[in-house]
Amino acid sequence: MKKAAIFALLITFFYSCGSKDRGELVGVNAKKKWFSEKPYGMALIPGGSFTMGKQDQDMIGSLNAPTKTVTVRPYYMDETEITNNEYKEFVFWVRDSVVRTRLAYQAEFASLGNANPDPNGKKRTAGIQQYAFKTADTTNLSPYQKYMFENYYQFDTIQPLNWQTEIVWNKNEYPDTDYVEVMDSLYIKKDDAVDGVRTFNTKFLNYKYSWFDRDNAARKGGDRKNFVQTEVLNIYPDTTVWVKDFNYSYNDPMHQDYFYHQSYGDYPVVGVTWNQANAFCNWRTKKKNDFLRGQKNVTLVPEFRLPTEAEWEYAARGGLEFATYPWGTGSTTSDRGCFLANFKPVRGNYAVDGALYTMEAKSFNANDYGLYNMAGNVSEWTNTAYNQSSYYMASTMNPNVEDRNNKRKITRGGSWKDVAYFLEVGSRDFEYADTARSYIGFRTVQNYIGTGNK
Repeated sequence: MKKAAIFALLITFFYSCGSKDRGELVGVNAKKKWFSEKPYGMALIPGGSFTMGKQDQDMIGSLNAPTKTVTVRPYYMDETEITNNEYKEFVFWVRDSVVRTRLAYQAEFASLGNANPDPNGKKRTAGIQQYAFKTADTTNLSPYQKYMFENYYQFDTIQPLNWQTEIVWNKNEYPDTDYVEVMDSLYIKKDDAVDGVRTFNTKFLNYKYSWFDRDNAARKGGDRKNFVQTEVLNIYPDTTVWVKDFNYSYNDPMHQDYFYHQSYGDYPVVGVTWNQANAFCNWRTKKKNDFLRGQKNVTLVPEFRLPTEAEWEYAARGGLEFATYPWGTGSTTSDRGCFLANFKPVRGNYAVDGALYTMEAKSFNANDYGLYNMAGNVSEWTNTAYNQSSYYMASTMNPNVEDRNNKRKITRGGSWKDVAYFLEVGSRDFEYADTARSYIGFRTVQNYIGTGNK
């Protein structure tokens, strides 16, 4: 008994000596001090209050944007609209994922001897086998890995894709017939080819992702799984919008070249629906966080998303209260008579401002927040659902009307085909979430963690 008491005293002594808080409540120590890192190509919008709404004459009598003082939190916003080159990175990632998945399954099939087996009966390591799933050693798993493998994992999740071996796109360099079979299935049929040129079939460019319906979860409650929504969406831009949007107009060259040709790489992407823009935001978040998961002691970044209507207008104003346009004045031209944005200044004369269609994403001067083309060039999707009375019912703190059942989504900024009225920072317009246009693009935002004070 005496020995037990001495042992207990020793344990208490050593425990108290090892404690650094001296019994005080000091909070959990983070691994290291964290600072918000500005994402590449984005500008910090400091947040604050402003007078939102139409502050000039409502020429069309819409009566849907009465003035209202609101406050928004700090956030990062893309300096430019998402460009063709940036969206192509998304498209190519999806394309390569599809190709590598098909090749990996075909490699597994071939290794079983059912498709062009090795003549010597050995497992092939060349040809399509270079693209096989990475081998997972299931004999040396930790208890956690073993449990997860037995209860949750499927074949392709425990064996990840091989991203190291480059995909061969030149048909004359395909390594074997199994490879040819896979690639042949992914290209348009010969009967659909123009002049015999077969291109990648864009109907396979489907992106699968999940999102959590926070609004319904907070209001209705229940099992979390009931509010996890999964989407499978074709993400290739609709290049036919250049033809469909304008009757009796020859815009075929834009349909043929705008998204394809490298000359338009720094132009804003168009032909993207609201749904596709959200898929891009999800992928951009995944891309960054997948990289961070490979680092040590890092914190994942907040999600990229579309801006709310209030965030968009606040950013467009550039800190200028009661401004009509992002540059502050009530005129669309400078004191030298030069146009300050890409729009339709004169009836029938689209090119007097320097361009018939869109212009490079960094055309014209940035506003005081460092944002380009917040007026003109292309209209931009926002996260907000359109409701004519939303200004009356929305909160004055980070106002937003997020309604997935309402397919009408707010677009802002006006475009190359619009008159000056739609370029005003207080003008509202909308389009349906599943509709793509040759004059609608988007830019993304990311929440700033902290107060935003510098």
